[in-house]
Amino acid sequence: MLTLADIEHDAVAALLARYGLRLARVADGMPIPGSYWGDCEAGLIGSTVHARGDTPVHSLLHEACHLIVLPPERRAAVHTDATDSIEEEDAVCVLQALLGDALPGVGRDRVLADMDAWGYTFRLGSAAAYFERDSDAAWRWLQARGLVELPARTLAPPAPAPP
Repeated sequence: MLTLADIEHDAVAALLARYGLRLARVADGMPIPGSYWGDCEAGLIGSTVHARGDTPVHSLLHEACHLIVLPPERRAAVHTDATDSIEEEDAVCVLQALLGDALPGVGRDRVLADMDAWGYTFRLGSAAAYFERDSDAAWRWLQARGLVELPARTLAPPAPAPP
């Protein structure tokens, strides 16, 4: 499982900042504020993603994506659980893989493999199969929010962060 300690912290912080988010590094051994799953899983409070060195990258990206898909005015109310719907959850799974491509040394293939290792379940049997063959509705959901470009299936440039 690829963790935050395995990659460049500054690259993650810069990626999140492009979406108006902040990465807060939690000291090793300390509880992660706003973590839904506990243990080493990333947490959310407002526009901040909390993570330790042992936080899996896929977890950090997944939780960040929940904030990315929300309008900035709704982010302030988020604490621990940001999921609004099954459709959002599906879209976040696609978006986290795309953000993996934006991080040096990560990539979507690693994010998808780590999702499987963590225990995500998809009806086609793997995160990669979902991403490649069963996620059309998620892509449309993300496109409607200006986060991806279709038919290219790429990230759209992030909107400027609010002042």
